[in-house]
Amino acid sequence: MPDLHIVTYPHPALLRPARPLVRIDEELRGIVRQMFALMYEAKGVGLAANQVNLPYRLFVMNLSADPAKPEEEHVFINPVLSRPKGSEEAEEGCLSLPGLYAPVRRPAQISINAYNLEGEEVSARLEGLAARVVQHETDHLDGILFIDRLSPTVRMALQEPIKEFEIIYHSKQCRREIPDNEAIIRQLEVLEQLRT
Repeated sequence: MPDLHIVTYPHPALLRPARPLVRIDEELRGIVRQMFALMYEAKGVGLAANQVNLPYRLFVMNLSADPAKPEEEHVFINPVLSRPKGSEEAEEGCLSLPGLYAPVRRPAQISINAYNLEGEEVSARLEGLAARVVQHETDHLDGILFIDRLSPTVRMALQEPIKEFEIIYHSKQCRREIPDNEAIIRQLEVLEQLRT
């Protein structure tokens, strides 16, 4: 099982659409356990597989952000969103862009269809924070970040901190602390073949 960690912008896994999963097994359950642990450690409420450098259509969520409340944990495999309704703006952040927050406009209500870890189909009509988190994480699976949804004015105002993430990331690559983008993409392609 891979040793997972949260990757930061502009890591290639974050910019690449994830592939649907075709099977659920013990290794996938182990991956999900690791994802919840990383999410709690980072004080997050949701985490998508490509945020841990895995190219799979899967995300985890616990709106309480509390590991002591496992009854609030949700796993969504191959999610499909539909029937958006209304519109509201709220501040969002992202574990792959730590410390960066900005207002994002999204549908106020959304329907989700997905599979859980037991392979059962789940559907729900969501609103409020649940709707926002599900949309944010599903965006990740499509290679879309919350900064891609900012108004031009807000995006301009955040240009400097976003650029800073790029500089830090590329300097780590120069110091060989992380592989170059071509090597990362090759690894993602291998992982896609294993499970999709």
